[in-house]
Amino acid sequence: MTTKTYTVPAISCGHCVKTIERELKFVDGVQSVKASEATKTVLVEADSEETLPAVQAMLVEIGYPPSN
Repeated sequence: MTTKTYTVPAISCGHCVKTIERELKFVDGVQSVKASEATKTVLVEADSEETLPAVQAMLVEIGYPPSN
């Protein structure tokens, strides 16, 4: 199990939070997702570090590229 916090400057509303949380759950190996409008971060728990590139790719694909 691994945890990573992404900084996502494009998060601007509750709709963004729901979209990110919904879409990242489709990435194989993702166990949980918690996005925050207030901090513009996305906390992801995944099975392994090998899942994280797919998480980052999905964030880019849905229009919320991480800055870290």
